[in-house]
Amino acid sequence: MSDRLSPGDTAPAFSLPDADGEQVSLADHLGKGRRTIVYFYPAALTPGCTKQACDFTDNLDVLAAAGYDVIGVSPDKPEKLARFREKENLRVTLVGDPEKKVLEAYGAFGEKTMYGKKVTGVIRSTVVVGEDGRVEHAWYNVRATGHVAKLLKDLAIPAS
Repeated sequence: MSDRLSPGDTAPAFSLPDADGEQVSLADHLGKGRRTIVYFYPAALTPGCTKQACDFTDNLDVLAAAGYDVIGVSPDKPEKLARFREKENLRVTLVGDPEKKVLEAYGAFGEKTMYGKKVTGVIRSTVVVGEDGRVEHAWYNVRATGHVAKLLKDLAIPAS
């Protein structure tokens, strides 16, 4: 398990396939006067992850207006991400990390407690990367429900 990121750390670079198989890289979002919210979730098409992705989609315009791009990362393959996007009408960018290298680099994969048992898996996390490529905020073990509302509050972005 890798270390968690902290404010001031350099965000690990990545380039991963999106739901259409196109490469999305963090570098594409840097230096454009915008921040990037990178959120990590366990699996597409599951109840908690659906709730979280829908919450991000519902607030995408508010986040964009405040200068934030959003990228969701899971260990899913592009085909599953495409089904997820279509089924739930998602507008948020979803990328797949089946080898879990990016998840590990961000400290979003490792040991966690689920239903009272220790398991190894994706740790639901959110990292805000500034336009300079440095971590501004990092939250780990977040809840799927209510996380986007808390994020808006923590970032002082008025909800729509």
